Amino acid sequence: MSVVVAKALKKTYVAGDIKVEAIRGVDFAIEPASFVAFIGPSGSGKSTLLNMIGCLDPPSRGSLEVAGQDISGLSRQEAARFRGEHIGFVFQDFNLIPVLTVFENVEYPLQMVQNWPKAKRQSRVMEMLEAVGMADQAQKKPSQISGGQKQRVAVARALVTNAKLVLADEPTANLDRQTASRIISLMKQMRDEFSTTFVFSTHDPRIVDHVETTFTLEDGRLIRNEIGTGGGHA
Repeated sequence: MSVVVAKALKKTYVAGDIKVEAIRGVDFAIEPASFVAFIGPSGSGKSTLLNMIGCLDPPSRGSLEVAGQDISGLSRQEAARFRGEHIGFVFQDFNLIPVLTVFENVEYPLQMVQNWPKAKRQSRVMEMLEAVGMADQAQKKPSQISGGQKQRVAVARALVTNAKLVLADEPTANLDRQTASRIISLMKQMRDEFSTTFVFSTHDPRIVDHVETTFTLEDGRLIRNEIGTGGGHA
């Protein structure tokens, strides 16, 4: 079963008399444990699509299924609960909470969303920090670690709830080439280890070279769907 299925999906923003059609009726499916990218110029609709898949912004029309559930008509509260249970996020600016330690940042979704007991939380957080090579930095604050390390922490946080879908919006934009390559390799490793689907919105050819499927957007329309090997190693 596909992890994401969109049919005749549309998103229109209205401001006074002005209507902007950000997404103009797209159809696509994303398979489990895949590495997928939405690509296209700025304003093509990449981030809008990611926001809809992530239950951050409801569709205007059409249907959108994520993890077997139609999310098109969820209330704000239902969408927040669904997000917390099924979806992880990785952002270009990391979005770590500066006053929390690395450990606490990764633990945060388990406290806020899933309310795991303390011992289970601590075990799971350390498991994820070890998986991304950050266990020895657990008690540092975000200001004390590098950009690449911050993104490793963000990947651990995205996966800590056992999310089967991770949405990554330009995750390498603020990283140098070598660090970006390491993060891409890490995400592939996490996909292989945990059978997680990674969906990127990106301009970065380094990511595009490593995904298995690219969906090309232009003016809110899906103009091309290409399946590649995704077999390169960063």
